[in-house]
Amino acid sequence: MFTGIIEALGSIQQVEQKGPDLSLTISTGSLDLSDVNLGDSIAVNGVCLTVVALFDQGFRADVSSESLVHTRISDFQSGNAVNLEKALTLSTRLGGHLVSGHVDGIGSVVKRFKEGRSIRFQIACNPSIHKYIADKGSITIDGVSLTVTGLSDEGFALNIVPHTVTQTTIQTYQVGQKVHIEVDLMARYAERLLGFGSELKEPAASIDQTFLAEHGFLR
Repeated sequence: MFTGIIEALGSIQQVEQKGPDLSLTISTGSLDLSDVNLGDSIAVNGVCLTVVALFDQGFRADVSSESLVHTRISDFQSGNAVNLEKALTLSTRLGGHLVSGHVDGIGSVVKRFKEGRSIRFQIACNPSIHKYIADKGSITIDGVSLTVTGLSDEGFALNIVPHTVTQTTIQTYQVGQKVHIEVDLMARYAERLLGFGSELKEPAASIDQTFLAEHGFLR
């Protein structure tokens, strides 16, 4: 689990094809790796990846074909900047919101313009994602915990304050940019709980003389 508060900007150093999978070597910049061990998780642009090798200022991670289908990691090239966050601990401040690192889909920047000192973005997304997004609710874009500031038929709006712009890859976003979207966990679980088993439910049996006899209440 993560919080969506980016700890450092890293960069892709190497992308290696491994059959249907990929191996990524990532330079972690200012990210402190002193408490990271093999097998730990690090979110890279919002995708939870497992550390399989550690270096002085970086790590390597494998990306399965399943992850490649649901993310834009296959588009990564050497030199690309990426948002990095280590997995949270029980002592971590939850400054953003609970983020799983499991991407729900890909969105696209359709508008970018200044609004005061902030930058306003309009993001288009698939209807299968759109239904989970609420105005003023939380959403994760490329691993960044953000607040939705408006809804439209095609997607949603975001207002990004200067600090977030400078500390994340959002500073590079232009119209056409593809982004990872993870909706709020609460929305997904609420839908699952509300709909669970509805298609399996049988009509309730009526209690009558036949029912009572069949269950031993009448002789």
